[in-house]
Amino acid sequence: MRALAYTAMVGRPELGDRVVLNASALLKGLGTGGLAFVVAVPDRLPADPPPSEGHIVKARYTPQQQMFLAVDEQDSPHHATLREADSLDGMPVVVADLHSALPAVVAGVRLARPDARVAYVMTDGGALPIAFSRAVAGLKDAGWLAETVTVGQAFGGDHEAVSLHSGLLAARHVVDADVVVVAQGPGNVGTGTPWGYSGVAAADALHAVHVLGGTGIASLRVSGADPRPRHRGISHHSTTAYGKALLSPALVPVPAPGLQAAQAPEPMHEPEPAHEPAGDPVTGVGRRGDELYALVREQARDLAESSRAELEVVEVGTDGVLDALRGSPVGLSTMGRSLDEDPAPFVAAAVAGILAAERAD
Repeated sequence: MRALAYTAMVGRPELGDRVVLNASALLKGLGTGGLAFVVAVPDRLPADPPPSEGHIVKARYTPQQQMFLAVDEQDSPHHATLREADSLDGMPVVVADLHSALPAVVAGVRLARPDARVAYVMTDGGALPIAFSRAVAGLKDAGWLAETVTVGQAFGGDHEAVSLHSGLLAARHVVDADVVVVAQGPGNVGTGTPWGYSGVAAADALHAVHVLGGTGIASLRVSGADPRPRHRGISHHSTTAYGKALLSPALVPVPAPGLQAAQAPEPMHEPEPAHEPAGDPVTGVGRRGDELYALVREQARDLAESSRAELEVVEVGTDGVLDALRGSPVGLSTMGRSLDEDPAPFVAAAVAGILAAERAD
């Protein structure tokens, strides 16, 4: 079977090595955690790591716990900055519940403001090692992400932070970001119950943004092709997080075809020709897409009226958005569907990025 080894933890396995595997999630056929992982190469252990000043332990009290120098701890060169920092100064922060939204949000930011400095703050609701995300690696290689911050039990970013709050402050005052995207790592856990899914933490992230004086932007989870009715249009995950769990103000961007939008930048690779997909009545492209986005806007207004929080629905134009998404340096896929198979989730995430870029200093 295929297995993944985090070489910083277990060393680099070689052909013929005997390895200890954790294959529990793989054997259950799960998507989240559904790989075999190398726990150890027992006959050839890696060298001890070099001494480090850091003392912040992540993946705590597990055999694979790691120790890092966190951006906010006493030995950090940024400790004095973060000891005094207590405000995001209005910085726009896009919060999404799925990791797959990240490249689409960044594409939207770059469509409206190509020179924006974007930071990614990864929470610990999904994968804990940021190294698991090929999207993050590709976005950084392309220069689309300036730096990353891993918070809570997540680890491996350009900066480590103990809490989401200090991670956000680091993105502002250490990374000097114009826009921040907050989302869990790859792997979303859901149980089919209203509250039993990891994305509900999007509300907590928006609370942190509000407490720190940032501009919270709630990216909607949207689909035009998901066979489950509860995820068509605006997903019930978004209506729960933003309609029931959220208590602080936030902006809710919705796609509005026909409104003026920024021009798309030159694509990173040759874009695929646009076409009108057949079969699905609400695919997110052309006339059928207009119908879907009209439904999304109506659902968003209903969400704002019923939410405990003060939500402002903001219509954002979609001119150039599909071209910007096709120019992404990393593949776009969510719930096993590509951009062509279900454009709606990526368009909804991209307009959140556009709004953030428009609200940045």
